[in-house]
Amino acid sequence: MKIYTRTGDQGDTSLRWGERIPKDALRVEAYGEVDETNSYIGLALAHLAQVKGEHPPLNLVYEVFSRIQRELFDVGADLATPPDRQQGEQAKVTDDHVAQMEQDIDAMEAGLPPLRHFILPGGALPAAALQVARTAARRAERRVVTLARQEPEHVNPVLVRYVNRLSDALFMAARAVNHALNAEEPKVLFTPKA
Repeated sequence: MKIYTRTGDQGDTSLRWGERIPKDALRVEAYGEVDETNSYIGLALAHLAQVKGEHPPLNLVYEVFSRIQRELFDVGADLATPPDRQQGEQAKVTDDHVAQMEQDIDAMEAGLPPLRHFILPGGALPAAALQVARTAARRAERRVVTLARQEPEHVNPVLVRYVNRLSDALFMAARAVNHALNAEEPKVLFTPKA
């Protein structure tokens, strides 16, 4: 099977079940941003895989985001299949996924020192990569929110909550990684007014 199909050479693409829309349509942007977030998570996991065996607490972060990568495929599928065109399918992403992510956030936060200041992205390489994924997740969230506002009857409302929790989970994972690796969280230093 060849990777190129030439079907998008005129600037359009297919949603599930064959409907064609422009490649720069908001819906395509939304699931494209989700795909980019997933790629950054994959990069973070590749960095994390290099150190997780040496630091057992990092296994939780690795397992959580390995699962979330698969869930993000479902987010993309939901975005590529408007609810009015599901042909009998149920939405793939449910409130159970959001609840699970909240449990994951709580588990990653357990044992961390309280956050008493703003921090900059950075620290250990896997944590910095998770912060990059977090910013991509925020961009994906903005696109999903815009799509949900423009087409409320065509967007699974759980997706907005899911992508919102995702950036929270990535932030907490970055903190957990830095803590486990004894890497300092770069603090925001405020310059006094002159």
